[in-house]
Formats: sequence, C-alpha cells, structure tokens
Amino acid sequence: MTMAAASLDTVRRLAENFAAEAGERDRAGAFPHGPIASLREAGLIGLTVPERLDGGGAGLARATQVVGTLGAGDPAVALVLAMTLLQHGLIHRAGTPWPRALSDTVGRDAVTKGALINALRVEPDLGTPARGGLPGTLARRDGDDWRVSGRKIYSTGAPGLAYGVVFVRTDEPEPRVGNLLVPMSSPGIRIEETWDHLGLRASGSHDVVFEDVRVPGDHAVDLRRPEEWRRPDPLQQAWSCTLLAALYDGVAQAAQAWFRHFLHERVPGSLGAPLASLPRFHEAVGENERLLSVNARLVASLAAETDAGALPAPQEAGFVKLTVTENAIQAVQRVAEFCGNAALSRKAPLERHCATSCARASTGRRATRCGLPPAAPRLVSDSRGKSG
Repeated sequence: MTMAAASLDTVRRLAENFAAEAGERDRAGAFPHGPIASLREAGLIGLTVPERLDGGGAGLARATQVVGTLGAGDPAVALVLAMTLLQHGLIHRAGTPWPRALSDTVGRDAVTKGALINALRVEPDLGTPARGGLPGTLARRDGDDWRVSGRKIYSTGAPGLAYGVVFVRTDEPEPRVGNLLVPMSSPGIRIEETWDHLGLRASGSHDVVFEDVRVPGDHAVDLRRPEEWRRPDPLQQAWSCTLLAALYDGVAQAAQAWFRHFLHERVPGSLGAPLASLPRFHEAVGENERLLSVNARLVASLAAETDAGALPAPQEAGFVKLTVTENAIQAVQRVAEFCGNAALSRKAPLERHCATSCARASTGRRATRCGLPPAAPRLVSDSRGKSG
C-alpha cells in the first residue's frame, strides 16, 4: 500500500514546531535528529519515491511546496530533506543510468526506514565539479568491487545520511568519472565536524572522509568518460534550482511574517501608535510583498513545467534560482534595515534569517553558472604540485 505523505496543513504545523527550537540548534550547530524523525513519521522522506515502491509519488511542485513551507520554520531541516527529495526525483526517472534494483532498494529504504540520501561532490581542491576538474576521490578496482578513498566537504546532512552518491574518478588507464552509491554505514567512513558557517549551522554539512571503503561493483551507478559530463542535465538543474529557490523564499516569507508582527506590536513612546501606522513601513511591507509574489510565480511555474515534461533550458532554471534568491535576500535585508537592533538580537528569529540569507548571497549569485556546460573534467594540482 502506498504511504500517504503528510498534508500541507501538517507540514505547516511541523514547520511551526521546528521553528521553536531552530535558533537553539543553529547556535549549537546541532544536527536536527528530532525534526528528521518527525519527517519520517509524517511520510515525507519518501515523498518523491514512486508509488510503485509505496512512496508518495510526488512531483517537483509538491516537493517545492513542502520544502518552502519547512524552510520558513527551519531552513536547515528543509535543506536536508530537499537533498533527499532531489535524489529520488532523479534516480527513478525513465532513462536513469542507475540499475533498477539498486534505485528501488534506495527508494524502499526511504519509505520504510526514512533513509536520507545526498550527493557528495565538493572537495577541498576541486571545488564544485561544475567548473571542471577530475575529483581527487579515487575509486580503484578490487576484484568485482571498488575501494574508495578521498574527502568531500559541504556534505549536507552528513550525520544522518544512509547513502552518499559519491563523485569519484577511477584508477583505470583512461579514468572515468561519476557516481558510486556508498552506504554511509560502511567501514572506513568518518565524519569530521568542520561545518561552522554563517547560517544553516544545523544542516550538518561536515567533511566526510573515505579511507579504503569497499563498495559493491554494481554500486557504480553512473561512470562516464570525462567529456561525457560536458552537457548539463536539464532535469537535475530544474529540480535542484527549484527546490533551493523555494527554500530561500521560505526564509524570506518567515522574515516578512516576523516584520508584520513586529510592526503591529512595536509602539514607540514618542509615536503613541504602532509602527504599522506609518506610511514608510507600509511601503516597505508592500515592496517585500512584490518581491515574494514574483518569487511565488517563478517557483510555481518552473515546477509545473518540469512536472509536465516541458523542461526549461538548464541556464533558465539557474536564472530562476538567481532571481528568487536575490529577491529573498533583498526582502530580508529590508526587514533588518527597518527594524534595526530589534531584528539583530538573537532573541528574534530574524537574526537567523539574516545569517541564512547573507550566507546564500554569494552562492545564489553564482546560480547562472549552474546552467552552463561544465568545463571538461581535468586533473587539478594541489599546493605541492601533485595531481589529485
């Protein structure tokens, strides 16, 4: 029987519950094990798993609504979930290079166990693979299996992952590049808790180190010659850009809601009336509503077109993410500007919203690059001149 995922009303209640402790988790950098357990109980981990595997069978539009709603409560929780929803949106599609039995196993684990999955791609020397370069993480043959060694950084959800889709190069005479599905309980894997960035501290985006980790041979789910990675994947770009855009917009929606409440509650003695009575605050609220209305249109249309099979060009998906992200940043910054010290106190959630939006500013403005064909993967050199 197909698992019924939670309704949006239930998702909203979860977001409100998560928001109550989100600030404390962010300050401590504590991974949100409790909220993730709540997502499991609500059937949301398997939201985008096909119905034939008893999953929710949801498309991008529904996934976007869930991620945006949760992002308003705790963006770290929403980000961890978004990465899992993204992977299931890709690995079960028609034409996937994944072996059917393997993608089915991962899907059933999401439904029955609430198993999280994420792609582990970024490295200290390589940076993002979209800019070219062979990964330093090496997969070498060991009989019918593989042995994986290397380090991945910015590995969102690391403390809670059941599976990592690890970007590697092979040790073959002509190296191939691609993904191995690695069970994160495998011997030889350790997590180094390095993540202490501005915003999203609770996302657990730590370093993951692989030391001669044995991986079954059939877990090489997508290995190709380097030049075959030149063309971007329109479906992956659409899902990734839409989900992340929805998350950042959720943060801005939460900031706007706090702004409205503050303006009605704050009554300066010199004014004798709430700040909400002043025209300049009306204009500020209205400007934010304009930006957030544009965001809603862009995210919803991109999701709907993707679900209908009318995939946009990868660069267009990047432009949507860029626009939504910049609108969200502008909205949050306007709230901080108009509320001053009251907005920046750790007692107020806006301090966390500001940190999250500012932390995404640079990555958001690079979103246009995600839709361009990547440079051909090449060997990169570390500071000692060694290839890796």
